[in-house]
Amino acid sequence: MNSTPLSKVFLSPSHGSYFPLEDSTQMPRIASLATKPSRSTQLYYHVCLFLLFVLISASAFSAFYEKWHFREQGLRGTDLIAEFDRMIDGTANRPYVYRQLLPATANWMVRTLPVDAIGRHISERARGKINDALNLRGKKYAVQYVIIYIATYLSALLATFALYRVCRASKLPEPTSAFTSVVFMLIFPLVGVKGGYFFDFPELLFMAMAAWIALEFDWWWIIPVAALGTWNKESFLLFMFTLYPLFRRRYSKLTSMLGVAVLVFVCAAVYLPIRLRYAHNPGGTVEWHLQEQVTFLLHPLSIDNLIDRTYDLMFPAFSSLIPFAILVWTVWRGWPLLPLWAKRHAQFAAAINVPLYLLFCMPGEFRDLSLLFMAFLLILGVNLQQWIEANSAKASSPEVS
Repeated sequence: MNSTPLSKVFLSPSHGSYFPLEDSTQMPRIASLATKPSRSTQLYYHVCLFLLFVLISASAFSAFYEKWHFREQGLRGTDLIAEFDRMIDGTANRPYVYRQLLPATANWMVRTLPVDAIGRHISERARGKINDALNLRGKKYAVQYVIIYIATYLSALLATFALYRVCRASKLPEPTSAFTSVVFMLIFPLVGVKGGYFFDFPELLFMAMAAWIALEFDWWWIIPVAALGTWNKESFLLFMFTLYPLFRRRYSKLTSMLGVAVLVFVCAAVYLPIRLRYAHNPGGTVEWHLQEQVTFLLHPLSIDNLIDRTYDLMFPAFSSLIPFAILVWTVWRGWPLLPLWAKRHAQFAAAINVPLYLLFCMPGEFRDLSLLFMAFLLILGVNLQQWIEANSAKASSPEVS
């Protein structure tokens, strides 16, 4: 039997659509139950989903942390211009020092909370385990380190849920949505080939939250997300432009443009004071890497671009030939299955991100193509859904003796 085109899985809102009818047809359920699941069954599934997301986010965070830590000295991943102590005391190089959400929050908590009193209530044995696990002995900002460690993992956990909600808001079925968010989170540590920082997981979280809100709720609920996302990383401002096609699913052109303009204004209002505060730090607003990009394109088989260590295993780097070919194949297969609004979102993101990547980012560093993360999430989703459909059709076909 022929499977239903995946573009039909995306629903437009009941109160109107600004895109073609083909994006407004619901796909039949793959294997719907004869009766509605009981409350206990639904509760069981939700608990299992929660535990799955806890484990998957822990796995992704563990792989990231083992690979990069927080770029402090003396450990794998050291980056002297953006190492942990300099991020905390505000002396790191620009543009890294602009990314102050977690450092500022950790410093505020240390100033506000009775840290010494809390520490006295922790047993010596527990303190020793924490010190050994996080290598805290000798660290200048040990308490801030623990706070940012916890905040980064919680960002990974919440990002997994937010990615799931983006898929559900896009009308992918629940199993596919869960599967897609799991696969994306397992891939996420691999995209940081030459760098990874504690602000990466919050960036993913805020992007997923913004996309989810744009798909399901009124656009002004994104305002606090835009402010926090920009405080976490200044490039979040650019992501606001990619939300326009998502707004157009439910709003007129004028309202959609107004929403984007307001969100960009909020981001700029957060970013400019931060930029002025750290204007005298070393470094620049951006780093130029065009020459390295040209060298990479001319010599793509250099050993530095072939091998990467993630999950404590040696993998082909995400930018090397085989993973890159699989990535292109995934996009090529999934692109025709996307609804029009998702394609427009991807096109907006690519038009902004790809030129900036070539000019200002290290070659082969797919982490810097973050504006395309939500588009890739949906491409993964429609590919996985097509696979599920194909196997469901095979299972439901009568056997031929």
